Amino acid sequence: MGVHALVLAAGRGTRTRGEMPKALLPLLGLPLLEHVLRAVRAAGAGEVTVVVGHGAGQVEPALAGWDLRFIRQDPPLGTGHAVRTARAAHAVPGPLLVLNGDLPLLRDETLAGLLAAHREGRAAATLLTAVLDDGGPYGRVVRDERGGVTRIVEARDASPEERAIGEINVGAYVFETAPLDAALARLEAHNAQGEFYLTDTVAHLQAAGHSIAACVAADPHEALGVNTLAELADASRRLRERRLAELMAAGVRVEDPSSTHVDADAVVEPDAVVRPFTLIEGRSIVRSGASVGPFARLVDVVVGRGAQVLDHCLLRQCVLEDGASVGPFSHLRPESRIGAGARVGNFVELKKTHLGAGSKAQHLSYLGDATVGEGVNIGAGTITCNYDGAQKHPTRIEARAFVGSDATLVAPVVVGEGSYVAAGSTITEDVPKDALAVGRARQVTKPGWAARRRARLDAAKAKG
Repeated sequence: MGVHALVLAAGRGTRTRGEMPKALLPLLGLPLLEHVLRAVRAAGAGEVTVVVGHGAGQVEPALAGWDLRFIRQDPPLGTGHAVRTARAAHAVPGPLLVLNGDLPLLRDETLAGLLAAHREGRAAATLLTAVLDDGGPYGRVVRDERGGVTRIVEARDASPEERAIGEINVGAYVFETAPLDAALARLEAHNAQGEFYLTDTVAHLQAAGHSIAACVAADPHEALGVNTLAELADASRRLRERRLAELMAAGVRVEDPSSTHVDADAVVEPDAVVRPFTLIEGRSIVRSGASVGPFARLVDVVVGRGAQVLDHCLLRQCVLEDGASVGPFSHLRPESRIGAGARVGNFVELKKTHLGAGSKAQHLSYLGDATVGEGVNIGAGTITCNYDGAQKHPTRIEARAFVGSDATLVAPVVVGEGSYVAAGSTITEDVPKDALAVGRARQVTKPGWAARRRARLDAAKAKG
């Protein structure tokens, strides 16, 4: 059985200045709290309880797939009160991993190391600490002359000497529950915030004769919490750098990591190329040999082997099969699929359209609610008129059809296999297989008309 974990996520997040609960702030494609939960589960935690407060009605459903126990803290009276509330509602015996829910940079291996240190040290409590050049708003870890931990003092309540201490409390602990419960019962709110601090349990445990251990994080940046939008942006930058370093180590060619973003759940396979100013978001998958960018954004997109997404493209919830090419300046909307070897060119938009293998829509076209067979040519300026103001209607263009430039296909309509649509045509009826459809006005040519017009204008100017 894994250790029980208690994640504290009841804070309002007033310094973010927004209505969204801090736990749900987006970070590398995930809610902030989910980064913490992933680290906790990967470190070996079994049952996980989350203390929620502000925005609980939003936080709980957002994390419904995580098999969590939620406990509400109302009113929010500090971290000590949160743990006391959780223990009163669900007093699980054995070691208890407690950590703040705003630590997205904390790695699972660091938490695993904390748990191992607690098991080996047999202390009543083991805290995770970090050493920073400037401890800023973080609680300071006070040690005695022998190096033992005696207490944690919050920055607001610290003396100048205590604020000069470089070792800070990360906000992750492992407690033995019996001494913890006794220490929680002795907490008082005699501090600048008028709250019950979990950190005060350290001094109570020490006074009761229990041993307190500390485990120093190898990377002090893991201690950085998120309380402001500036800190959220900093955490995003660090997580992005970490993610890209992992991808490059695995064989992905990221040409400019400083301008590239890949979400936590996106997959980029070895030998793929990600060019500058590219965002790969959601659950996108970029297969081996594919290239994306520059200046491209993919959201929940599958890019097949050897496929290309060229400059300045936006793709959402669509699929590019092997060897397909999109761009530059293409927009692929949800439920579109580009067949193997097919090409979508500049200033082309697709919506809920399947473009068959080897087909081409190279220039200035819109295809909506369309099914296009294999080997079809879509001429420049072609559009499918799929919306009549009330309903969407389908267009079907069958294999090896040729649609000339500036054609308008008024749905519902079928262009048959191997047929031709003449340039400039408006097609309102089905086109049979192997037929030619011409739907345009007859051209009228008047010889000499332009010369006569110029003569009249010149005469008028001479008189005027």
